[in-house]
Amino acid sequence: MTYFIGWSFLILRPHHNRIFPTCQGAAYIPLNGAFCYLSTILDGCTKQVLSYVLSESLEVDFVLETVQKMVHQHGISLKKETILHSDQGCHYTCIKFIQLVKNSSLRQSMSRKGNCWDNAPQESFFGHMKDELAEKIPNWTCFADVQRSIDDWMDYYNNDRYQWDLAKLSPNEYYQYLTTGSYPC
Repeated sequence: MTYFIGWSFLILRPHHNRIFPTCQGAAYIPLNGAFCYLSTILDGCTKQVLSYVLSESLEVDFVLETVQKMVHQHGISLKKETILHSDQGCHYTCIKFIQLVKNSSLRQSMSRKGNCWDNAPQESFFGHMKDELAEKIPNWTCFADVQRSIDDWMDYYNNDRYQWDLAKLSPNEYYQYLTTGSYPC
């Protein structure tokens, strides 16, 4: 699989060239001595979470669903030049995933083997998420608890988590700023 990204993570137009899906190895969410699994797709420009799916199973379906949700919710703004970048985990090298990406008119890119730096934005995202949810983890007793916490955190992240790299705006505010040219008050 082609490695399109290089280390070029600075993208100037949202939803256009680089979208970073989950690095599966970092997406394990602890629950009562077991795990839930989180798949996300981030926009390489705005850092918005464009799509995410939490699953009780590590089967490939939740990763496929994440791409399907992104295409359904953002398809009109995706271009054939849009690169869907991931690590080389089994979810991203399986025939179902490769075919879905192709059928969705996206370009697939994969990190070089054994190089976590090639998907650094995604690795960083999961690290921050787990740090910020650390106090809640011991209180989770069922999958629904995890789902509520993840849903709340994703909403917070996209709408209220201000980031220095995004002109001190949240990802959604930054998207609005880029598309309208008007800095939010």
